[in-house]
Amino acid sequence: MNDDKAAREWALVLHAQRGVVARAQARQAGLSAKALKHQLRSGRWRYAGRGVYATFTGELPRKAQLWAAIRRAGLDAMLSHETAAEVQRLIDKQSARIHVTVPRRRRPAQKKPLPGVVIHRSDQSRPQHLPPWELPRTRIEDTVLDLVASARTFDEAYGWIARATFKQLTTAAMLRTALADRSRVRWRAWLTDALADAADGVLSPLELRYTRDVERAHGLPKARHQARRAIGGKVHYKDNWYQEFGVCVEIDGPSYHQNEQVSRDNRRDNLNLAADDTRTFRFGPVEVTELACESAALVAATLRRNGWPGNPRPCRRPACALRREETSLPCVIS
Repeated sequence: MNDDKAAREWALVLHAQRGVVARAQARQAGLSAKALKHQLRSGRWRYAGRGVYATFTGELPRKAQLWAAIRRAGLDAMLSHETAAEVQRLIDKQSARIHVTVPRRRRPAQKKPLPGVVIHRSDQSRPQHLPPWELPRTRIEDTVLDLVASARTFDEAYGWIARATFKQLTTAAMLRTALADRSRVRWRAWLTDALADAADGVLSPLELRYTRDVERAHGLPKARHQARRAIGGKVHYKDNWYQEFGVCVEIDGPSYHQNEQVSRDNRRDNLNLAADDTRTFRFGPVEVTELACESAALVAATLRRNGWPGNPRPCRRPACALRREETSLPCVIS
């Protein structure tokens, strides 16, 4: 290095990339090929991938691993999928493998595979606008859509949308815009409907199931989602609130019965009943999937008893409970 400016720039690169550098960066900073070999032979540096060096000894911390994957993948590489989700706080754990997306024209893994790194080639994802010292990554909307595309089921796919909007990392409107920009999208029609539901306050795959397979499929009136209510001086949020008819439907996930939330919600429902005679149903995974028709019949009967003038309709299931002339309503689910 020939001057103070070059030394400062080199120090900034080392700091930003957690001590990981590419060969091209080292040469640009003024290190000769001979100097690089000396650092490696002396043990001060070591390889962190082909053409990438760790300028320290010991194990690579997580961010150093991510920088090494990015520098090894080369031009225009960016973290994506679960690894971008990790960095963007969409998930709370490290991805098992490091996912990197490069432009479709590039094939960085052809010369030599990258251990522990999955290379995706795509022109659909756009980079998040970041300063150069931050890890390059896909923008949050593309992270979500990439994860949606690799999901095994639509419920799993919708879970990514629900998580991102619930954490306020993006909005349904921004996801819809990103979706429209993609030429190839799995489940496009379902995603379009799901994003409309997400904008309306549907927060989880089970809530989507209720909206789609219980309420909408059986012609029930449209509930308000995540409706804010003040009862007994306290604010409560209802998953599905049929305000005109005094009926609530709460959706409980599989982990619901494993914690103190059960007793808290039961006390809240008792308060609701005492304060304004609201009828609250609690449905779990079975009630919004296998027993969706029976749940619809139960809610419909209560809505009609409370003044709803409409009539529920049978869904497409051949054995839909509402196809029977005299539906035997199931026991109240609490």
